[in-house]
Amino acid sequence: MPAPTDPDDLEREAGLARLFELHYSSMLRLAVLLGADDPENVVAEAYYQIYRRWRRLRDVEAAEAYLRSTVCNLTRMRIRHLQVARKHVETPPDETVASAESTALLREDQRVLIGALQQLPPRQREALVLRHWLGLKESEIAAAMGISCGSVKTHTSRGTTALTQAMEARR
Repeated sequence: MPAPTDPDDLEREAGLARLFELHYSSMLRLAVLLGADDPENVVAEAYYQIYRRWRRLRDVEAAEAYLRSTVCNLTRMRIRHLQVARKHVETPPDETVASAESTALLREDQRVLIGALQQLPPRQREALVLRHWLGLKESEIAAAMGISCGSVKTHTSRGTTALTQAMEARR
């Protein structure tokens, strides 16, 4: 494939490369924390989608928010797909094994927290990860999840309560 010569294509390539350098690790961790069984593929798909839509981005500075929202949506869709697929499997599936890359990103104390996070309902888990791990505001979380700010408050509150109970039960 020849190198792009159009200035718009060069700008898109450079912008995407910057976005990748700055945010790949955090997007991978986000996918892991949200429960993706294949976080590398989820993040790769998110970057592909933003690459395809680069020209339609109103504000290139909003690319990070778009990428974060895309990772959340793709993870959610992947989990739903797997739930449906598993319902139609006659034998129970083997335990999902995390990739070496995602395992290397996590320390032991984080594994305990992630185990408790994965027991939460998906929307509560998403709200907590976006709020406490990424430090997003309620309006940013609402945009990423496609819900209202009031729903964000509800999911965050219920998730915090459930996570606190789960962590205290492990002690």
